[in-house]
Parts: sequence; C-alpha cells; structure tokens
Amino acid sequence: MQLSLKNRRKWLLGGGLLLLTATPSFAIFGIGDIVFDPTSYASLVSQLTTLQTQYTMLKNNIEHFSIKQQWQTTLTALKNANVKNMFGETNGMTTALNSNSPSASTAGWTAATVPVSSDLPTYIGSQAPGSPQLSQLAMIEMSDSVSPDCITAVGQYRAARTQNATANSSLTANQLDGGSSTNSEVQQLNLLNAAEAQKISEMQSQGVLQACVASQMAVANMQQRNAAATDLNTAVFVQTQHAAHDMSAASEGNTWQTYLP
Repeated sequence: MQLSLKNRRKWLLGGGLLLLTATPSFAIFGIGDIVFDPTSYASLVSQLTTLQTQYTMLKNNIEHFSIKQQWQTTLTALKNANVKNMFGETNGMTTALNSNSPSASTAGWTAATVPVSSDLPTYIGSQAPGSPQLSQLAMIEMSDSVSPDCITAVGQYRAARTQNATANSSLTANQLDGGSSTNSEVQQLNLLNAAEAQKISEMQSQGVLQACVASQMAVANMQQRNAAATDLNTAVFVQTQHAAHDMSAASEGNTWQTYLP
C-alpha cells in the first residue's frame, strides 16, 4: 500500500513537471501528430485580416475613383472665321481659315493683296540683288510664299479641333467614369496612353502654328530692316552729293553739309 502511494506521488510529480515544461500545443482527438497552436493561429488570423484590408483598399483604388470630377477640364471651342467679302476682295479666305485647303489660302491671299506690275522686269530686271527695289521684291515674294501656308495652318488647326471634338469628349468621359467597366488598371493605362497621343497631336499642330509665326516675323523684320537701310543709304547719298557739288550761294565759301532735303 505504501509502495503504491509512493508510485502515485512519483507519477503525479512527473506529470506536473511535464505540464510545466510543455508548449501551449496539444493534440486533437488524441492523435499525436496533429497539434493545435493557439499562438500561431492568432498570428495567422491577424495576417489574413491585414491582407484582406490591403486587398480591399487596392481594389477600391483600382476600380473606383469617386472624386474623378476634380480632373475635369473643358475643351475650348474655336469660333469659325467669317471674313466679309463685299466685292470679291477676300474670295476663298473664309474657307481657307476654317479648313485644310491650300488652294483656298492661295486664292484668298492673292485676292486680298496688291499685285506686282507685269512691267516690273522692264524697269528693275537689270539691277543687282541688294538694290532697294529688288529687296522690296524679295520681301513681297517671301510674304506671298509663307502667308498662304500660315492661313492653311490656321484652317487645318480649326478643322482638326472640330474633327477631334468627339474623340476628346469620349476620352474625357471614360477618364472621369467612376464605374468598374472602365477602371481596371489596364483600362486606365490605355486611357493615359490615348491622352498622351492626343497631347502629341496637339503639340504637333501647335508647332506648325509657331513655325508660321516665326516665318511671318522674319518677313516683318525684313521690311523693317530694308526701311532702315534705305533711310541710311539716302542720308549717305545726300551727303555725298553735297560734298561733290557745291550748292553754296555766290558769296558763300563752303557747303552746308548737314542739310537734308
């Protein structure tokens, strides 16, 4: 009997020590190789909750942009040009300014400008380049070349804005749409690519207009430069003539060199 009590005490003491040193894992249904760990389970649940929150946030960011209207802009419509034509002095100009028509631009420019006389070669044909008359003719010829092209560029730009209005409106509507049908990541990237393509087209059109402005400035600078050069040449000519030909009165001893007619 005493031996049995001692054995029981030993077994109870050993079992207690085993429980104190054991991890918080235990077998399920008595099967020793299936162990449930409450600590690991709690960590796994926490990780899954975090992943679900991140997934929900990313999904909402990709599929739904609830405040997209703050990006909305308005495409300024260009008013069609309407040039008066009382006596045929601007024939073709209205068409040229509203469409891509080089022939209308040339016709409108020709009708609206003073023509050069057909007898001009008889009087200045023997002059060397750089003479005042040939310089003026060069300016006229440059203006007759670049001005119709600039009118065509303006008409082309107006026509392109009208033609692209539907595409621009459609792109804007899709970009600002808050539904899931147009808000996947691939769809949004495609919309960005389309917007960049439209931007490139606009920049190219603007580049043509800027080239026209530069060419017109060159013609205007040529006119101002020729006028200034003509004034200087006139002053030199007058001074040269005064020095070579004494214009003083009979009782005077020298010529008034600073006089200009």
